[in-house]
Amino acid sequence: MIVLADVISSTIVFAVPLLLVAMGGMFSERSGIINIALEGIMIIGALMGCLMMRWLDPLVMNGQLGPQLAMLIATLFAGACGVVFSVLLAFASINLKADQTIGGTALNMLAPALAIVLTWVVQGQGQTTILIPTWSRITEANFGLTLEKGSFIQALLFKNFYLTTILTVVLFAAAVILMYKTKFGLRLRSCGEHPQAAASVGINVFKMRYAGVLISGFLGGIGGLAFTLAAGSGFQSSVAGYGFLALAVMIFGNWKPWSILGASLFFALFKVIGAYASSIPFMPKFKELEGVSSYLWPMLPYIITMILLVLTSKKSRAPKAEGIPYDKGMR
Repeated sequence: MIVLADVISSTIVFAVPLLLVAMGGMFSERSGIINIALEGIMIIGALMGCLMMRWLDPLVMNGQLGPQLAMLIATLFAGACGVVFSVLLAFASINLKADQTIGGTALNMLAPALAIVLTWVVQGQGQTTILIPTWSRITEANFGLTLEKGSFIQALLFKNFYLTTILTVVLFAAAVILMYKTKFGLRLRSCGEHPQAAASVGINVFKMRYAGVLISGFLGGIGGLAFTLAAGSGFQSSVAGYGFLALAVMIFGNWKPWSILGASLFFALFKVIGAYASSIPFMPKFKELEGVSSYLWPMLPYIITMILLVLTSKKSRAPKAEGIPYDKGMR
């Protein structure tokens, strides 16, 4: 039962960054801009969020700042830094009409190098890991509860409970409302389908595409910090390809929030199964493949990703104007 609780809890905490980043990609691509740079945005968000937690740690330890307020500040700072980094993609793609795939790839290459340099500047050369303070996690003590350590409820609710999980629920609801219940969402989607038609009724395509990319940067930055919290005790200038996995989730979810939510949980479940395979009694252990077996299950989420994309790619319907620079003279 404890293993089941761990699997459920871990699935949720790993689905959070996938959901956030895939929704960010959805906003960008619905506006017509391909955002391959999600991996880089996640790295920058994780870097700056972890640095902010490091800077706020003395205040929290001295009781001058509440731990969850500090987490909120770090999370919003991560999102803001993601926005700043995404401006590079927006400017290159919208104003300069550069190839969006190449621009995103360049940012993905820039981000980890920048993260290593900044980490060395702050912590000293050779120290490439930014440790996450223990107060970042929400525990039963925050609610005035006393639960037996290792119990089912404690493992299910509080073993992997962070503020980013609560924020994700709020941001997901806001994204659904913004995309489908507001004029902004309708205009954003129209710019990704037929920008010339949108411009003909007075919509500023440039502004809407900038908005889509900047929202993508905000969600991607928070997603990067959420992944670092879920993955371990520190940030090491990498998010382990989660930005590309989020792209697959977005495509598998057909650029729709509810479908992306289901895809995020699905992919996160397979990642967690890969991590917990040795603890689940009925899972094969591949003992005959000594020295290789420990690598087989961690490959599972990426193998599933490739299989599902092959099977569903024909049914996916991307925005029609996605990746096409907007030209006022075209009709």
